[in-house]
Amino acid sequence: MTAVACTITAASAQDAAKGAALFKQRCSICHVVEPGKKGTIGPNLLGVVGRKAGSQSDFPYSPAMKKAPIVWSKASLDTFLTAPNKLVPGTRMVIAIPVAPQRADIVAYLSTLSGK
Repeated sequence: MTAVACTITAASAQDAAKGAALFKQRCSICHVVEPGKKGTIGPNLLGVVGRKAGSQSDFPYSPAMKKAPIVWSKASLDTFLTAPNKLVPGTRMVIAIPVAPQRADIVAYLSTLSGK
């Protein structure tokens, strides 16, 4: 039983470096992760882990996102990136990351970015 648990853990390992590259490819068209900068279409994701959804003061979120009772965690980001409109119906984000290992890597990368 222990061997199975170790195999599952190893298979689900996340790679923040791969996530950074994926973020640049897939997310940076709309989002930034640099202090004091605004995204072109989406909010700045610097420090997103631990932040309440729709709470960045300088971004015009959809009413749905402003009302969403979510504090972004690795799990909630994974769920959101799987199907944004399922977690937050009415969100303006329409891009999903359907491949689980890619989502895990992107979330691992976002988790390394502190807004402080």
